[in-house]
Amino acid sequence: MHIPDGYLSPATCAAMFAGAMPFWYVAIQRLKKVLNARLVPRIALLSALSFVIMMFNIPLPGGTTGHAVGMGILTVLLGPWASMLAISIALAIQALFFGDGGITCFGANCFNMAVVGSFVAYGVYRLISGNASLASPRRIVAAALGGYIAINVAALFASIEFGLQPMLFHTSDGAALYAPYPLSISIPAMMIGHLTFAGLAELVISGSLVAYVQKTDMDLLRVTAPSAADRDHEVIEGAAVNLQPLWLLLAVLMVLSPLGLLAAGNAWGEWSSEDFKNPEVRKQIAAASHNVAPPENIPSTFEKLSQVWTAPMPDYAPAFVRSPRLGYILSSIFGSGLILLFCFFVSWLTGFGLRMRRRGTA
Repeated sequence: MHIPDGYLSPATCAAMFAGAMPFWYVAIQRLKKVLNARLVPRIALLSALSFVIMMFNIPLPGGTTGHAVGMGILTVLLGPWASMLAISIALAIQALFFGDGGITCFGANCFNMAVVGSFVAYGVYRLISGNASLASPRRIVAAALGGYIAINVAALFASIEFGLQPMLFHTSDGAALYAPYPLSISIPAMMIGHLTFAGLAELVISGSLVAYVQKTDMDLLRVTAPSAADRDHEVIEGAAVNLQPLWLLLAVLMVLSPLGLLAAGNAWGEWSSEDFKNPEVRKQIAAASHNVAPPENIPSTFEKLSQVWTAPMPDYAPAFVRSPRLGYILSSIFGSGLILLFCFFVSWLTGFGLRMRRRGTA
């Protein structure tokens, strides 16, 4: 679901970035009111958790791969606005350092996964959980279905963005300038895999982690449970909670991250320009696209955009590490560390600005 550079036209990229910006702005303004030493570690931790979850590739029908995002569990534990920022931070680190998702398509990827995913997950979770107690199994079901529906709606948005490209941007003889497959191919190709395996992975992760939190620190669920039957006090988004079990979970997932290498092949719509030139990969692309072969010649527009940014550690494979498994683990640690550093730097910067304003008014 990470749209790479080259697949979307500059106009589409600009429109999607513009579409995401108001949500980022509102999210930042809302969180400024509760941004404190308690909320920042929670956002940082869950952003890192989303980053690592997305490293676990899953084989999908047609020879492609997919992954969960963690949008369900992040929304339940943070609320939609903080979840939106946490997922966006994870996507930024992936694009900049690992080439997972394009720089030009960053707005589109954030809009699909962070914005749409968070709001859909939140709406479904609140609708199903109702005023059930924090310990109720109903909240596990609500989170699971919230995650499942959210990732599928996000995938649908991405598939539409793919499919609109050849319709809107093509040469005079009809050759696509960017993503080559129309809606009739992009939608089923994306949705079959997400309605099945990728969606089920998101469902299991969301539901099982809510069950895990219910046993470790139920107060984590209070942020998105304003009418819970056993809610005896108001808890703001930055309330004190025990994050140690989630830190432990993050560490375990980092160690297990090489399992993501077991799934061979790329996700649909994430092939590089070099893949389109490889005869064997072209067969795989056609097989995953209703037996419709990709264009013989790669459009210059596609190739130019695909070379806009070269990530220092593409595909989570540091050049200085020979072992793919070790490289994957180190990438998960490095990426998570960058997320934590960024979040705490923003927290320090915000606190520094606040202190300076107080001095100025003193």
